[in-house]
Amino acid sequence: MIDFEEELKKFKPSLEIGDTENAILSDDDKDMVDLMVELMAEYRDR
Repeated sequence: MIDFEEELKKFKPSLEIGDTENAILSDDDKDMVDLMVELMAEYRDR
């Protein structure tokens, strides 16, 4: 039988996951929500 508590103690996250998270969080590209907010602000300012 698997002892989940023991397995969780041995768990170490992959470095690749941490690198991916940092790349995503440091990404300054606009997504669709940013574009829609910008368009709505321009529309309201008219």
